[in-house]
Order: sequence, then structure tokens, then C-alpha cells
Amino acid sequence: MTRAESAPFHQAEHHFADDARNAIYQAIFSRRDVRSQFLPEPVSDEVLARILTAAHFAPSVGYMQPWNFVLIRDAVVKSRIHAAFAEANAEAADMFEGENREIYRELKLEGIREAPINILVTCDRDRAGPVVIGRTHIKAMDIYSSVCAVQNLWLAARSEGLGVGWVSIFHQHALREILALPARIIPIAYLCLGHVSHFYEKPELEAVGWRPRLPLEDLVFFEQWEQREGGGSTPLKAALREAQALAIKNRSFHS
Repeated sequence: MTRAESAPFHQAEHHFADDARNAIYQAIFSRRDVRSQFLPEPVSDEVLARILTAAHFAPSVGYMQPWNFVLIRDAVVKSRIHAAFAEANAEAADMFEGENREIYRELKLEGIREAPINILVTCDRDRAGPVVIGRTHIKAMDIYSSVCAVQNLWLAARSEGLGVGWVSIFHQHALREILALPARIIPIAYLCLGHVSHFYEKPELEAVGWRPRLPLEDLVFFEQWEQREGGGSTPLKAALREAQALAIKNRSFHS
């Protein structure tokens, strides 16, 4: 049997069933950064364990698995974290000008105290030793790997009906002090996790007019940077427009 003749068999073997495939895309397209919709209902240990397991199964360069997950439920610790956020957020507001400053001040950018669980995802830069496969020339690959764990966690949470909000407006030294992080540990993502009253149809910053979603076809180049035409580019661009429109309309590729 030739390679071409065997291809359909392998495609069928590795292809997810349509419902399973569409569920993955649905989680991706309906994921939102949650700030103000958290409910006080606790997250069960079984669900939390599944979400953390999904995060732990993220890809990592050199199989470093550089992440840790600091779980925060204590109201006193949350209050200290919130105070650190409030200080940095006031500084951030002054960095914007005019109408953007007013819009920024009206936005709720965290759910630290409302979410039943806060999770700090970290990166241990020494976990795999000084020389790591795949990190020999790009030293930040351990940090990028930890971000993959964040994405896995977020999508798994969405599939469980839970919301996640990423709070990034902190001075890192404040997080280090409050959570007693060793010097080698890099804070990657401070996440708020919990049940929610609802998910927005659109990302909140898009809905308030802060930024629009960019057309995907404008972001794809062919062979070289900013080369927008190439072999087969026209039908692919049409397919990109159609796929993005379908995702926005249906939160899935299921027509």
C-alpha cells in the first residue's frame, strides 16, 4: 500500500468524533476573561483536580514541567493580594489619556475577593537543571511552557462551566512577598476561578469598544514577514474569513 493510499485510514484513525472536536472548539471560542460574574458557590475538589490535571498535562519544552500551582482560598490572603492590585491599578490608570483613562477606571479588572479560588501559576527556572533540551538558545522557553499550562487550565475550566480571570496588574515583588515565593520562582499568571452567573457573548474589552477583534486573514503571511500573497493564498484567505465568521456566530465550526 502506498503512502497516499494509507492516508485516509490514518486520518480517520486520529480524527476526533465530530461532537468531541466541536466541544474543543466551543471551549476555545466561548472562553472569556471573567471579572465581575463570580458566584460564591464553592468549586468541588473533584472538578478542581480535573482542571489542575489538565494544566499539568500541558506541553513543556524539554519536558521541564516547570509549573507550580499556589491555591489561595483564605480571605485574609486575598485581601492582601487585592490591596497590591489596587495600588498597581491606580498607577496603571494614570498611564492612559483622555477617554481611555475614563473607560479604564470604569472597568472591573479582577475578581480576587469574589472568586472562591485564586490560583497563582508559577515557573521554576531551575527545575530541569542548567541545560535543557529546547532551551539551549531561547532561555524563556520554560516561561512559555508555563503559559501553555495556563491555557490548558482555562479551557478545562470553561468546559466545566467555570470562569477564569487573569489578573496581571501587580508589582511582582508584591506577589513574591505575600506568597513567600523563592527568588528562582517566576509568577506567571494570577488567576481567579469559580462558578459564574453568565459568560459574555463577546470579550468584555471588545464589547466596550476598547479594541476590535482583528481580521485573521490580515495576520497570516506567506513565506516571509508581511508577504501577504503566496501559493494558494487566495482560497486560504477566504477560508480564514469564513472560519472566523462561523466561530464568532456559533462559537463552533458546527454550522
